[in-house]
Amino acid sequence: MLERALPGLEPHVAALECSRFVLLDECPANAESWFLARTFDALLASDVRGVVSFADPVPRRSNTGKLVSVGHAGTIYQASNAAYTGRATARTIKLLPDGTVLNDRSAQKVRKQEQGHEYVETRLISLGAPAPRAGCDPALWLRDALHAVGARNLRHRGAHRYVFRLGKNQRERDRITLGYPDLKPYPKGPDLCD
Repeated sequence: MLERALPGLEPHVAALECSRFVLLDECPANAESWFLARTFDALLASDVRGVVSFADPVPRRSNTGKLVSVGHAGTIYQASNAAYTGRATARTIKLLPDGTVLNDRSAQKVRKQEQGHEYVETRLISLGAPAPRAGCDPALWLRDALHAVGARNLRHRGAHRYVFRLGKNQRERDRITLGYPDLKPYPKGPDLCD
């Protein structure tokens, strides 16, 4: 992913992914842009030259209809002059009854009984799935557990992808190659679905 977005930068060294950006509602106005600027200054001092971040535009509701995630277009990234480079790969996501997502990696941990599978299994049991029986095929248990809790599929068109090129001035930033085109205009709202 980093190689495609910032092809001239060494992944995980000069190019990083911001996997989550969250500030509490109690933070003062402009805290997001202030925090991003300070973070980028520190990264630049450590020879990081690019950051890729995503905004998930898909609203999520629980099975009872409660809105648990409004969906985001990446307004803070837009306000911080990120390059908008389109959407990440579209996929189908598995929504649990509380509106949270069971991601593919978590499901794989259960199927293959990899480290962390106990957490995922406990989470599903807390939502109403039966406990796995001794000797049961984990993949079959997962399928049955998801059915038992009322998990549902949701088609996701892909998160919005933003790229920040870091440099001391515009000339340095412009020298950093984008692997995707810088698209305009920016997206302005969440996806209409759910």
